[in-house]
Amino acid sequence: MKIVIAKMSGFCMGVRRAVETVLDAPEKHPAPLYTYGPLIHNPQVLELLQSKGISEIKDIPESGTGTVLIRAHGVPPDTKKRLKAAGFNVIDATCPRVIRVQSIIRRHARQGFAVVIIGEKDHPEVVGLAGYAGKNGHVVASLEELDTLPVFEKAIIVAQTTQNMRFYEAVKDWAGRTHPHYKIFETICDSTESRQADVQQLAESVDAVVVVGGRASGNTRRLYEIARQTGKPAFHVETEADLDHIDLGDLVAARTIGISAGASTPNWVIRKVTMALEAKLFKRRSWRHKALHALLRASLLTNLYVSLGAGGLCYAACLLQAVAQHFPFVLMSCLYVQSMHILNHLTGSRADRYNDPDRASFYQRRQAPLTVLALACGAAGLLIAFDQGVMPFLVLLLMSLMGLSYNLYLVPKSITGFRYRRIRDIPGSKTILIALAWGVATAVLPPLSFVGSYRWANASVFVWTTGLVFVRTAFFDILDMQGDRLVGRESIPILIGEQPSLRLLKGILAGLAAGLLLLTAAGLFATFGFLLAVCPAAMFAIIIAYEKGVILPGLWLEFLVESHLVLGGILALAWSLGSG
Repeated sequence: MKIVIAKMSGFCMGVRRAVETVLDAPEKHPAPLYTYGPLIHNPQVLELLQSKGISEIKDIPESGTGTVLIRAHGVPPDTKKRLKAAGFNVIDATCPRVIRVQSIIRRHARQGFAVVIIGEKDHPEVVGLAGYAGKNGHVVASLEELDTLPVFEKAIIVAQTTQNMRFYEAVKDWAGRTHPHYKIFETICDSTESRQADVQQLAESVDAVVVVGGRASGNTRRLYEIARQTGKPAFHVETEADLDHIDLGDLVAARTIGISAGASTPNWVIRKVTMALEAKLFKRRSWRHKALHALLRASLLTNLYVSLGAGGLCYAACLLQAVAQHFPFVLMSCLYVQSMHILNHLTGSRADRYNDPDRASFYQRRQAPLTVLALACGAAGLLIAFDQGVMPFLVLLLMSLMGLSYNLYLVPKSITGFRYRRIRDIPGSKTILIALAWGVATAVLPPLSFVGSYRWANASVFVWTTGLVFVRTAFFDILDMQGDRLVGRESIPILIGEQPSLRLLKGILAGLAAGLLLLTAAGLFATFGFLLAVCPAAMFAIIIAYEKGVILPGLWLEFLVESHLVLGGILALAWSLGSG
């Protein structure tokens, strides 16, 4: 069974802009904060906004204070005037595509044109558009309703931006045959057009389709209709819980399942549905598939596989630096990374709620035993470090204390003028500190203890291991951008953007591979260095596969990313056995 996610899934530009405007509002505009009506048609996002103290108003009071944000669908012009007259600070988060249609209607209505709006009469966007048309507006939702309209001397036809393209083509054909003097505007959003064409193509290439999105979302319903019209089994789910109420027979029989999502569906909801669907379908397959899925899930959720990657990376670094007594450091790296990552997830559950809901649920249910495990692993790692010498112990202790203080307020709230009061408040700090911590544990401590000094060659190995871990962590940050944005975490991809981040990571990987090959060719390392260039090359291939949609976010992608570090240990073991 293979799952394919449509390229055009999740937030469109207008929805993303509206959500980001609302999330930025607390720092820029006076409280309390409101949205006029639901910001977008997605219950999960609306629940998130309520949890942040951003409530919804439906009626305009005589007087009010604070800030009201206009929803992405827009509102009639009179509504904005009344909100301002009531005393609210009004922020317009209307989608720019909708604003364009509003402008077309306003301009032509002033010139006496009749305005025919193709859309759902009660849809918020259409209500707003009709407000700009005034008495000249006529909302129709079918060809039959078009036939009932009077013949206008001059008229324009516009469509709701999320209207069905096929229906609008039929409307244009009707106008061309019956009223060729009417002016027709192409107002369906290009994102909507691409999304509908995408789901059509997807449905034709798979055995079944699952469309994810709010039931009140018109564009999501249209995607479901398009998928169903292809004759393939199609299902509309709002959350992963809806999978319990549909017949999975058609999905179990499918070799390929397509997933599409409406323009107001957040990435974390798509991910929840995808992962829940994978789990349900695996449980209905052979015991081998179920066992493999359970093993992978457990090893990733408990960070055992991550710590195995740290041990493998340390082993490879020891061989590069000719550290003979590698076992204590390999074990120490495993224990330290195990402890650090468990604590990160225990304290970062807010972001995991959106980025990795399965992990968030796992940690919430097992908080006490996981805390004990993290502290035990950390203590065991420090004991091993102490046994190797004072310097490794002090370095590892310092790193552990920095990790524990990551979420603590180092600058008291009583002292004003500081934007960054905790280490975690510094943009990109988590990604950089994780990479540095891994680099020190896997590449610095072994030679520091073994030879008592640190040379240029050792520093290059530290750069190599740190670079690999930086790419690994930053890549996960790219996958988690939407959830991080929602909880206010400023990761590197959020700061510079997704595509620049991907280019940066591929550039780093290319540099790591080329640098290792050159230094090995120069005789700085044993020929084993040539073999290790496979690790950055493997991660480079994973990123390319992700960009092309060959590998989707989820269990297998996480496993493959962690595997490129485990691969370093496997290559080191193979080299040791072959040369020994």
